[in-house]
Amino acid sequence: MNRSSRLAVLGTALAGLLTPLLLQPAQAAAPAYVALGDSYASGTGTRSYIADGTSCQRSTSAYPSLIAAARGYALNFRACSGATVADVTNTQLSALTSATTYVSISVGGNDAGFADVLTECAQPGWMSNCDGAINTAQSFINATLPSRLATLYSGIRSRAPYAKVVVVGYPRIFNGEDCNAFTWFSPAEESRLNQTADLLNSRLATAASGAGFSFANPTSRFVGHAVCDSDEWINGLSNPISESYHPKATGHAGGYTPTVSPLLTGATVAVTADVVAASSASAGEQAALQQQYVDADRTIEQETFVAPDLTTPAARRAARKTGVDIDRFIARSNR
Repeated sequence: MNRSSRLAVLGTALAGLLTPLLLQPAQAAAPAYVALGDSYASGTGTRSYIADGTSCQRSTSAYPSLIAAARGYALNFRACSGATVADVTNTQLSALTSATTYVSISVGGNDAGFADVLTECAQPGWMSNCDGAINTAQSFINATLPSRLATLYSGIRSRAPYAKVVVVGYPRIFNGEDCNAFTWFSPAEESRLNQTADLLNSRLATAASGAGFSFANPTSRFVGHAVCDSDEWINGLSNPISESYHPKATGHAGGYTPTVSPLLTGATVAVTADVVAASSASAGEQAALQQQYVDADRTIEQETFVAPDLTTPAARRAARKTGVDIDRFIARSNR
């Protein structure tokens, strides 16, 4: 066999070896998952936060981090405590691209002023206007929020045209009793506050449907796990105060994760010890990723519940106006 023939045979053999390799698809990159929203998505209430240089209170115990760890997704954890619809638009949507595969979004509670409503309703009835605060919030949810959500959801779809998008709702916080010292929620007020959460979920679901997104409603998962329940998944009045009335790590693991994950990924994520460990191990990487957004995140104003203070001049004026002996009231409350 001459030299040319040998080269031809060798070339044919090499081609036979290389062709199957060339035809194999390149190893796929991890699907890109962007988590948008407020404190109920960032993980406020879990008491352990990523050191990313912000006050966003992002936690590896929050459902976006747990889902990403379980599924091997590349998470960009943009949700931030205090965020409103405008904040999501101005500081978070830039993380979305045409390559984004999954998006979750939880926002609307801060727009309706829910922290302020809870602050008002936590006071004794003689110094608060809880019904008025709830009425204002419900009016906003009905009349103003839907158009804001529609514009936001349109922006999400425009930036991430191929992504699976899940809108995530809010749980009912109360179970009809107030077991916390130094708050005075009445059963009727708690019922109306829960109804307001239901109303917000209803408007979120309608807006999600209009945008072609899925809606994850956590209400049923949190039944039996409200503030003051024996197996409490939501913090009551807490120290630090920012933790108050937000889901604990158990709420994210047992409530939010199994609610969101089937709609987002097609299967329910079980939060095992391995998933928790993998999520925890991602803290450093996530902190580094969020550094590029630090300046934007610092523009977000925190929305925090304020505990009742019966020692203020305003409290004493309210007591006098309604004939309450405030010193005796305080003494009884301290027993």
